[in-house]
Amino acid sequence: MPSTLNAPGIYIEELPSGVHPISGVSTSDTAFVDWFPRGPLSTPTRITSFADFTRVFGGLHAQSVASYAILQYFQHGGAVAWVVRLADAGDTAAALDLKDSASKKSLSVTAANPGAWGSNLQVAVTTSGGTFSIFVREVVSGRVVDAEVFRNLVRTAGAGNSAVDVVNATSRLIRLGAGVSTAGDPEAGAATPTGEPDDTATPSPWAAMTTAGADTTALATNLGTKLDTAMRTLVTIEPFVFNLLCIPAMATLNAADQKALVASAATFCAAEHAFLLVDPPATTTTPGTAQGLIGTAFDPSQDAAFYYPRLLMPDPLAPGLTRNIEPSGVVAGIMARTDATRGVWKAPAGIDAVVGGVTLAVPVTEADSGALNPLGINAFRSLPVIGNVVWGARTLFGADTRASEWKYVSVRRTALYLEQSLDAGLKWVVFEPNDEPLWSQIRLNVGAFMQDLFRKGAFQGTTPREAYFVRCDKTTTTQPDIDRGVVNILVGFAPLKPAEFVVIQIQQLAGQATA
Repeated sequence: MPSTLNAPGIYIEELPSGVHPISGVSTSDTAFVDWFPRGPLSTPTRITSFADFTRVFGGLHAQSVASYAILQYFQHGGAVAWVVRLADAGDTAAALDLKDSASKKSLSVTAANPGAWGSNLQVAVTTSGGTFSIFVREVVSGRVVDAEVFRNLVRTAGAGNSAVDVVNATSRLIRLGAGVSTAGDPEAGAATPTGEPDDTATPSPWAAMTTAGADTTALATNLGTKLDTAMRTLVTIEPFVFNLLCIPAMATLNAADQKALVASAATFCAAEHAFLLVDPPATTTTPGTAQGLIGTAFDPSQDAAFYYPRLLMPDPLAPGLTRNIEPSGVVAGIMARTDATRGVWKAPAGIDAVVGGVTLAVPVTEADSGALNPLGINAFRSLPVIGNVVWGARTLFGADTRASEWKYVSVRRTALYLEQSLDAGLKWVVFEPNDEPLWSQIRLNVGAFMQDLFRKGAFQGTTPREAYFVRCDKTTTTQPDIDRGVVNILVGFAPLKPAEFVVIQIQQLAGQATA
């Protein structure tokens, strides 16, 4: 009520509605983990295009199988990727010391991150009015591909224009370290009247990195452990989430390491409400060898799916040749495309799940598909007129013998979507008084979210009662629960299941007897 009611009249108040709308989270933001030629180490980085990936992580590289998967992901409909570059001791950063006029080290310069790419950096210094400016450029095959300028700097630590602070906070290309305390400003090279490095001068004002950067030559050493460690940094992206996980380099491991990493990654995905896409090793050259991986290389998991066969694509790094690639990037892109056009509850398979720009490394016949599907192996097929398509939609828990409720990829991913959305949308509940007013608000907000999905066609049933339910009351939260600070919310849904087997019955009518 108003604080005071003095004069007779009408008083209007705005009352809070108690509505906390729940927004659906993303469904197909995909994480990729691997070695890349450049980029931040062990730091999940959000990218939204392959051009973005190329700028930050260096683009395609023959040693990086995930770089090809990321290319396929964006080409097949992917929109957001989280990229994690694993650290390797063999990757070293290029470096250069900037000296003062007395040859004392004024500042140390290193590439922003390790890798041979840093050897392409060049640095120049100009001075003006008691300050100096640092120019950086990346030169590849005689062409400047990136450049940065930092003007009016000083060596004084803590100053607003401190060179170390300014450069390290904003540069994509380099990092600075302090030099000898008794040194002066870095010696300047020849400059134009406008204060730019004079490219026509001799000697050149540009200094190349004196210590070359290097890429690892022993990437395979303990690769499984490195991938596992890098994968777990994805927990740091909160409040963002990732929905799909691709680690194509798993397919390059030996059988024991691959099995261990697949199991670890599937467990990690389960904890993060995400879904793992598993690739076949290069040795999987027949449907029979693919079948042999179930129960040996891959343990059953409701939070993972396995796709076969591998794919062939024209290799931009080797014109005229093809590269045998892992299919997880293609599948993740198709999932993203399907989610955007049909919803996460639509199975990412069928004639809409067209795979472009690649061919199947191993032909898969209808009979092959009939042998693989009951085991929970999702095949690619080449269909007349339509082309190459994803022709399977089962999880690694989807073998017929298991009769699992999580048999289908779309059903499991819908559940994960609900879990992530409700987890994010109900944060406001924490520390609220645990009684009927709270429970009714929870029912209202969760019910509104589920009703919206029902209208979009996410569930079975012709009425909301048939499609879903939301319970949060004394039957779900008892007095002992209240005493322990627990509120229990029960949400049920009737999932849409894909029509795997379409049976057409044809009956011939016999000649009708005439009267």
